Amino acid sequence: MDLAYIPSPSTGVIHLGPIPLRGYAFCIIIGVFVAVWYGNKRWIARGGTAGTVADIAVWAVPFGLVGGRLYHVITDYQLYFSEGENWVDAFKIWEGGLGIWGAIALGAVGAWIGCRRRGVPLPAYADAIAPGIALAQAIGRWGNWFNQELYGRPTDLPWALKITESANREAGTYHPTFLYESLWCIGVALLVVWADRRFRLGHGRAFALYVAAYCAGRGWIEYMRVDEAHHVLGLRLNVWTAIVVFLLAVVYMVVSSRVRPGREEIVEPKAEKKPEGSAGSAEKAEKAEKAGESDGDADAGEGVKPDTSSDDAVDLGKDMEHGAGKS
Repeated sequence: MDLAYIPSPSTGVIHLGPIPLRGYAFCIIIGVFVAVWYGNKRWIARGGTAGTVADIAVWAVPFGLVGGRLYHVITDYQLYFSEGENWVDAFKIWEGGLGIWGAIALGAVGAWIGCRRRGVPLPAYADAIAPGIALAQAIGRWGNWFNQELYGRPTDLPWALKITESANREAGTYHPTFLYESLWCIGVALLVVWADRRFRLGHGRAFALYVAAYCAGRGWIEYMRVDEAHHVLGLRLNVWTAIVVFLLAVVYMVVSSRVRPGREEIVEPKAEKKPEGSAGSAEKAEKAEKAGESDGDADAGEGVKPDTSSDDAVDLGKDMEHGAGKS
């Protein structure tokens, strides 16, 4: 008899009249909002302007969703294109199935487009949003809980996840791998924030650290899962993907730190140009006004009142020089 376990929701959908509200979709949406909100705070702290992260996210998020779905459908094509399966299900993203590898890869393409349109460097943008992406993943993984999917091996641990009977799953208690990955992603976000403050990571290295740390956890968590997957040399495909991407991220951090050490001083050139009426413009105007007053005082001490015309000012200067020569 199981004394304790994590219950699964009886349904992942709540119907508000004819409108279905899906827990999986809500987790994705909330995760995106958290990533943009926290990324915006980090971007401003690095010298960028408010709203830039959201503007670029308009490109990155749709690309990421398409990339995540494409990766899942390609690597699990048998679920949609084998005999007896309906290929239309490949478009039913609300039923679950987003590959983070494809989401990050194609999302980076969207972010690159957005960065070019805003005139900001992609590596600096990636560093700013890296912890937010990890938090978005932590939240998004709870969508798997709503769908009762991507759990691990059977277990009787107190934190086991109870799965109900269905056409494609057996009832029982299993390792809650969704929870393991969610907690791991929170730890990754904290690690990146700490390392970024401690070592002032720049030029994409904070993002690379996020990628490497996530892959390190995803490897062992993926190994625990029991859902159907392709295997290569005895390991699940996603385990190999995690290993390869981890190595690439580490190599990037090492090479980048030698080629471009330190952090970018300017992440958004437009942020250096303050608009009219801004605090920077007001400060400059005040300095100019004080400088004008001091010049006026100096001229008054010499008994000369300068004209507003530049030509007259030149003539006046010549007269003063001529007079000084006679004295």
